[in-house]
Amino acid sequence: MGVGREVNRYKSAALPLASLYATLIVYASLFPFTGWRDQGLPPWVFLQAPWPQYWTRFDLIANLVGYAPLGFLLALALMRMRRGWPAVTLASLAAALLSLTMESLQSYLPQRVASNLDLGLNAAGGLLGALLAFVLERLGAIDRWRRFRARWFVRDSRGALVLLALWPVGLLFPAPVAFGLGQVYERLEEGLAELLADTPFIEWLPLRELDLEPLLPGAEMVCVALGALVPCLLGYSVIRQRGRRLLFALAALAVGVGVSALSAALTYGPAHAWAWINPPTTIGIPLAALAALLLLSLPGRVCVAALLLVLAAQLLLLNAAPEGPYFALTLRSWEQGRFIHFHGLAQWIGWLWPYVTLAYLLTRMGRPDGGQPALEPPPDNPAGA
Repeated sequence: MGVGREVNRYKSAALPLASLYATLIVYASLFPFTGWRDQGLPPWVFLQAPWPQYWTRFDLIANLVGYAPLGFLLALALMRMRRGWPAVTLASLAAALLSLTMESLQSYLPQRVASNLDLGLNAAGGLLGALLAFVLERLGAIDRWRRFRARWFVRDSRGALVLLALWPVGLLFPAPVAFGLGQVYERLEEGLAELLADTPFIEWLPLRELDLEPLLPGAEMVCVALGALVPCLLGYSVIRQRGRRLLFALAALAVGVGVSALSAALTYGPAHAWAWINPPTTIGIPLAALAALLLLSLPGRVCVAALLLVLAAQLLLLNAAPEGPYFALTLRSWEQGRFIHFHGLAQWIGWLWPYVTLAYLLTRMGRPDGGQPALEPPPDNPAGA
């Protein structure tokens, strides 16, 4: 079988990523989803309004650039079925239609203002993203990526790649512990108590006899190490060759450290980008790197089982501790400024990512082959075989 056919049998991650990015746009456009009202005007009346008098350079750039990834990902997904201009056209129209829908819905929200300028910039951004995908496809970059993926990753790797792409997004929201995603027990308990208040079902909630205790430095160090090891093992589960696993682990740790620094810079200011580094973190990250090195030779199925144990242990440690009052104060800065409509989605990804990963791993464990294909990925041979 030729390499082109074999490579095309790999499921593309572009469509799931495009769907998730569209969800991000909907969330950012309609957040906080409260105060809906009808002004008695058609929702598309903003199309006939004059251009807004007050705007900033940030608004222009954000509206243009914000839709470019959607157009890019949609075009990539469509190019597997329709190459060339049809894919660009459909992707651009889909991005413009989503923008039109969001601007129309914003007319019902008191905190948002529907704008024909925003619609034009969003549509232009979607078109630019689709054109970029078209140019890269014509230059052969897309085929090179597919061959690269076929060499590096097992055939059924789409789910892991999507999760790995979302992991840094979850880290953008400030975490109580470095790499500590998924601390939801205390919030879930409080939310259920508030929801069931003044109802007979409140008695069904189990009562804790003791308050949650903060993590000791040793436990925090273990939490950091386990959290940093998670993406490494997830990558190992879809990468066979040890040298490539090593490169991937180094890249994953570097991305995790970089995104954590970016999160601190957005929260406290650029001067405090490294404020999250403390003694447990300085020990935990090297421990994760050492563990990733020692686990390089694990088979893919064993990596899946090991990752299940690592995730479960980290979630148990994290959710046995409360959110500190200092951490709660830092979250308020994310509820102000330009990131008010983005922070909520990043927070939800940080909360849910470990649990979605657990569900994904359980489906991998349930397959007869553990999610590993019987054949090796095809070699990079344009001639085929």
